[in-house]
Amino acid sequence: MKRTLVKLRNSNFRKYLQKHQKHAPLIFFTGGFIFDSLTLGRIDRLYDLILLSLYMTLLTVTIYIYNLADDGKWKNTFLERYEGYFPLVIQFFFGGLSSAFVLYFLRSVSLSKTISFFIILVALLIANEFLKKRISNKYFQFSVYFFVSFTFFTFITPVFIKVMNTSVFIFSGLVSLVLTLMFILFIYKKSPSTRAEIQKRKIIGIVFIIYISINLFYFFNLIPPVPLALENGIVAHNVQVEDHNYVVTYESDEWYVFWREHRLKFIYVPGDEVYVFTSIFAPTDIDKSIFHRWKWHNDTTNKWEVVEDIGYDITGGRNAGYRGYTFKNNAIQGLWKVEVITEEELIIGVIDFEIIVNNSLHPIKLVNKKF
Repeated sequence: MKRTLVKLRNSNFRKYLQKHQKHAPLIFFTGGFIFDSLTLGRIDRLYDLILLSLYMTLLTVTIYIYNLADDGKWKNTFLERYEGYFPLVIQFFFGGLSSAFVLYFLRSVSLSKTISFFIILVALLIANEFLKKRISNKYFQFSVYFFVSFTFFTFITPVFIKVMNTSVFIFSGLVSLVLTLMFILFIYKKSPSTRAEIQKRKIIGIVFIIYISINLFYFFNLIPPVPLALENGIVAHNVQVEDHNYVVTYESDEWYVFWREHRLKFIYVPGDEVYVFTSIFAPTDIDKSIFHRWKWHNDTTNKWEVVEDIGYDITGGRNAGYRGYTFKNNAIQGLWKVEVITEEELIIGVIDFEIIVNNSLHPIKLVNKKF
């Protein structure tokens, strides 16, 4: 009786997918994104690490069994009845991983040049809706798999080895490259249909092109230094430490500007200091040197000039981010920005503001907030 019910439910589910096959990819895509949005929090949290590792493992297994299905490998096995679902399962795991990366990158990306790599991730996430039509293209399938694998290892490796620098990024990429090529060659050896569809040299060449492209993004500072993330960045009139809290005094914006803490137009009184307060999320046990690179826009040359780099060290583990601040005396009127960077000069975030000199005695409305 139970087997009959299982077959009936399976049959009904299959009929439902066939009836709504046009919308099934979107449903799986949306489901993976919503699930990640509701459940993922910190990259160093045990749940997140297990979920991402499980996604990556199950994606690898599903791609393997999907590629061997065309060779009749699963004939007369329990997998045969589920072969029609393999593309949707692959799509779900692609969507789950890419949406997780988007959520983590979203914490790191500010209005800086690192947004370009974030846009690529979002494009991959949206393109996943149309993946079902192209999943049979094994060049495309293995290319997306390598991109996802590369991103996965750049997130996971610093968390486990407690170090984050250029060497770790290169190591993570090489691990992903070697494992992906071994995986592709293993399928190529086991699957006659795969050997008939793709050229070994061509797929290896495509993987190397992706590998080189991601590394170029990194060395041109076009990738945010994940898993570091800028939680808060505020230009302020004063910062004081009281009972392990940072009391930040700043000018608040209008009530409808809900997406930032401070006004972009900073009213400067000659003789005062200009502070920039930041809180940066870092995984537990990662120690890192952080710099505030103060830049001023020279209207005469129409270029940004580096005024000063001021650094401090952070230690990971605090949910709201590791707090710190720098300040400048005798600031010049005009457009300013403070780039929050690592010692490798990778941009974590940018705080933009405009300094307006106030020579009048009119009081400035200030807000005090504890961080």
